[in-house]
Amino acid sequence: MGVTVATFVIVPAIYRAGLYTNSEYLEHRFGPGTRVLGALIQIQYRTSVLGLMIWAVHLTLVGVGGLRPGLSWALIVSLVVLSGIYTAVGGLRAVVATDVLQSVLVMAGGLAVCIAVWQAVGGWNAMVAQLESLGTTAEGLAPGLAAADLVHVSAFRGRDGTTSPAVIFIAWILISSGWWTVSHTSTQRMMGARSLWDMKMAGVLGVGVSLVILLFTGMLGLFGRAQFPVFARPDEMYPHLISTYLGIGAKGLVVAGVVSAAVSTFDSMGSSMSAVFTRDIYARFISRDRDDAHYLRVGRMATVAILVLGFAYLPLILRAPTMLAAFRSVTSVFVTPLLIVYLVGAVTRTNRRVGMAGLATGGLYGVIGFVDREVVDVSWLPSWLTGQWEAFLWAVAFTAAGCAFAALRPRWRGTAGVGAGTGDASPPGAGDWLAKSSGELGPIRLHPFRERVPLLASPALYTGLLAAISAWLVFGVFW
Repeated sequence: MGVTVATFVIVPAIYRAGLYTNSEYLEHRFGPGTRVLGALIQIQYRTSVLGLMIWAVHLTLVGVGGLRPGLSWALIVSLVVLSGIYTAVGGLRAVVATDVLQSVLVMAGGLAVCIAVWQAVGGWNAMVAQLESLGTTAEGLAPGLAAADLVHVSAFRGRDGTTSPAVIFIAWILISSGWWTVSHTSTQRMMGARSLWDMKMAGVLGVGVSLVILLFTGMLGLFGRAQFPVFARPDEMYPHLISTYLGIGAKGLVVAGVVSAAVSTFDSMGSSMSAVFTRDIYARFISRDRDDAHYLRVGRMATVAILVLGFAYLPLILRAPTMLAAFRSVTSVFVTPLLIVYLVGAVTRTNRRVGMAGLATGGLYGVIGFVDREVVDVSWLPSWLTGQWEAFLWAVAFTAAGCAFAALRPRWRGTAGVGAGTGDASPPGAGDWLAKSSGELGPIRLHPFRERVPLLASPALYTGLLAAISAWLVFGVFW
């Protein structure tokens, strides 16, 4: 669902408008204020993901590599610095080239763990039998949850046992859509494609690979729970499985894979978020008409600064029950409201006040909910309003309410917005660096074929196939 929203609705609108970043599109549709907020939200969102990756690498280096914590942190800082240097020097070309090479190690390491654990446990049926024999030892995850219920998505009703599975399912759709849409880390690569067809096919391929990775990751969690039913810190399960079931050589391969994944994350986010800061904040509002060399220096400094910001999220991650819980709690605050604003901009012709109104109402709700969940328990706020899963749906509702208010307000109806991706907005400043760089963009191509796209090469065909496979896995196998 997330990749469909991104590659068929939102990113094509940005691409057709001839824009570099998704925050630039926000100004194109809703004005400069939304551009600034969109850029800041992206930086906050992706640096939180950097924090998660930093902590995951630390757990692996200590749990598998046997390093002392101090040495582990020294190595991680070195990786961050080195990633920042080669990203700043080599740009997107260096990031893409190294990501391709690192992906081989990532997949090889993950496959080695899956094969070793599968063989040690005895396969899927043996794992299910072990879970069934454990009774209710999964109650640490949710009240009354049996270990065997972990195989079924519908059995999980949140940590308090009161959340509807439908709410959790919709929340994951919103998380996925935000991941593919809100971050310039994803859209930067899509918009680097030679045509809209290439962009859509790349998204389909990416989500296909991601689906396989998610399946194997979930499988490892189930196998780990079956083998080690009482495990105090779930985030350390992956390193524990590696240490238990892999030999020295295979351990080295997995550690190399984890480190490669970290470096891939560091360089990708450093490159994309520095571009967002440089183009959407610095060049647009701080220093508007300097030469390329100046903005290149600013971008390189921003790359290092953004990578360092990832460490600021470690206290939040350490307080959360799991890394995934920390990620979910942060995502619903601003990312989901921003996703809804992008959708409104791409599919409607509503006025330019709508974007800021939606971000204001959705963001205000997100902050209140986050404070209630993570900072101080506000007794008069019910859990159904600010709960971790319910927050995603309420974020949509509050954002949509703000958008609707602005769209229906009589005084603002005449403040026309531009069409979805029509490209008829005025440039931020004729003759400045932003306008000149936009003029260097190549022509928009629909597809690389001489005539129309062949049926078997249609992105919609493979998107539908992936959607059918996903629906079968969720509702037919695991529900």
